[in-house]
Amino acid sequence: MTYKAPLKDMLFNIRHIADIEQVAKIPGFADAGFETAQAVLEECAKFNEGVLAPLNWAGDINPSSFKDGVVTTTPGFKEAFKQYAEGGWQALQHPSEYGGQGLPKTIGAACGEMLNSANMSFALCPLLTDGAIEALLTAGSDELKATYLEKLVTGEWTGTMNLTEPQAGSDLAAVRSRAEPQADGTYKVFGTKIYITYGEHDMADNIVHLVLARVTGAPEGVKGISLFVVPKFMVGKDGALGARNDVHCVSIEHKMGIKASPTAVLQYGDNGGAVGYIVGQENRGLEYMFIMMNSARYAVGVQGIAIAERAYQKAVSFAKDRVQSRPVDGSIKASAPIIHHPDVKRMLMTMRAYTEGCRAMASGAAAAYDASHHHPDADVRKQNLAFYEFMVPLVKGYSTEMSLEVTSLGVQVHGGMGFIEETGAAQYYRDAKILTIYEGTTAIQANDLIGRKTMRDGGQTAKAIAAQIEVTESELIKRGNADALAQLPDGADALAVAKRLRAARMALIDVIEFVVDFGKNSPNAVFSGSVPYLMLAGNVVAGWQMARSLLAAQEQLDKSEGGGVDVDFMKAKITTARFYADHLLTKAPGMRDSIVEGADCVTALALEAF
Repeated sequence: MTYKAPLKDMLFNIRHIADIEQVAKIPGFADAGFETAQAVLEECAKFNEGVLAPLNWAGDINPSSFKDGVVTTTPGFKEAFKQYAEGGWQALQHPSEYGGQGLPKTIGAACGEMLNSANMSFALCPLLTDGAIEALLTAGSDELKATYLEKLVTGEWTGTMNLTEPQAGSDLAAVRSRAEPQADGTYKVFGTKIYITYGEHDMADNIVHLVLARVTGAPEGVKGISLFVVPKFMVGKDGALGARNDVHCVSIEHKMGIKASPTAVLQYGDNGGAVGYIVGQENRGLEYMFIMMNSARYAVGVQGIAIAERAYQKAVSFAKDRVQSRPVDGSIKASAPIIHHPDVKRMLMTMRAYTEGCRAMASGAAAAYDASHHHPDADVRKQNLAFYEFMVPLVKGYSTEMSLEVTSLGVQVHGGMGFIEETGAAQYYRDAKILTIYEGTTAIQANDLIGRKTMRDGGQTAKAIAAQIEVTESELIKRGNADALAQLPDGADALAVAKRLRAARMALIDVIEFVVDFGKNSPNAVFSGSVPYLMLAGNVVAGWQMARSLLAAQEQLDKSEGGGVDVDFMKAKITTARFYADHLLTKAPGMRDSIVEGADCVTALALEAF
């Protein structure tokens, strides 16, 4: 079974959750309405289904290889990347002045999901290039932009993010790579960087490394870190490639998943120093790198949704074909496909509800990003930026943790066959694990959610989101009561979801207040519940988007008599939203109790007890 892009659900979210027609009213996006979104997504699906998805399994069994400083990617990757670049897919969201198409993130995020569902190992290369482009657009000099942006945007060159060192994992204050200023304004860069995704490969003519390092004499800690562009090959004033720079791959990692993606150890300056160019101002490198980081964190959250979708599709296909045992209700007298068994249906519905909930959450966040960067009204930009920044740790943290549960359920649906590599279900489980780790572990996302996104503004943004959720509850109750008076069956679904959503929202508000009230005086107690808080917030926000989806689907069914409405899809959406509310949102009150009332248990046990 190969990958089939979930276009109906993506377009439903783009229209009803992200409200693409409102995005299209923002200056610069006038041609990016629903019709454009549909056309772009349909073409994107053809490329990913036909070109990249067939290479996914090949990349797992025949991963990138390293020999004598050269990395050779999986057969077919180089040719596929050429098609990807020529098709304009790298350029989708980037400014037209540098060769991009200038489309909104609302459309680009859906394309990113398809890319990652089709082939996550391949998709990591464009993902890091997007981050490098964002950093240069924001902080690069005119000269750096002129030299590198167009080549990156068109996919002729690729980009990387160089943070981690052997002694400095997530703690970037420990970075020891150094940069020595030169008389001509350049720097000589020295040091070792590890875990560099696509740090070396054979798919593009040049690789543009964005590297964190300390300028000679810089302050200790994060305040002394600067950001540099260090190209694999030097670039002449005419744009032509010149001599090889002093940066070399000394090895690549052997990983449990995403095996086709080369994860390099890069050595800078073994032969006199790698030539680097400062990005922005000295000692502000971490600030600039976080532009890349936030871009990548959202994208990694989309990867979680993507791998969950791929695992779900495979599990459904297997469940329809695998014959095992008679149904418990006696409806079939002989052995039947396992999709007839209640627990298999429960697992499949859990996979589906999680995936659709997170997809809707990411789509709504993408629309907020577009408004926060491009809306002409400063107040609207500010409100949407606060919302988007709150969403980033949820999209990244909740969606990736969700992907582990979904891909694990995918293996479980396959039973013993899921534990056999040849069926392919295990690959998704293995690939998904890294998502909760790179670009900041789930705990780092949770610490960010507590410190920067909740405590810093006294919980105002979090409570404003809770207020929006309450509005949706009111809409559900109004809809449910109206349908009940009219004796329509949909009313029960709306009222049931409203009940679950209200309980979840109240649980979230309790935790927000706990974080704000005790974060400074009892930090250990509050931060011991940081990941549960993130998971609670992600669960509630995704559930809120599913509630909005239910309302939109019911509204569409009201119009179904006139034709043009996919009735089966809308009914399935309502059922999935109801399942999310009854089976997933119901976890929220218990999560609230573990955070607010269970903090003492975590902090009370002495370290010696471990």
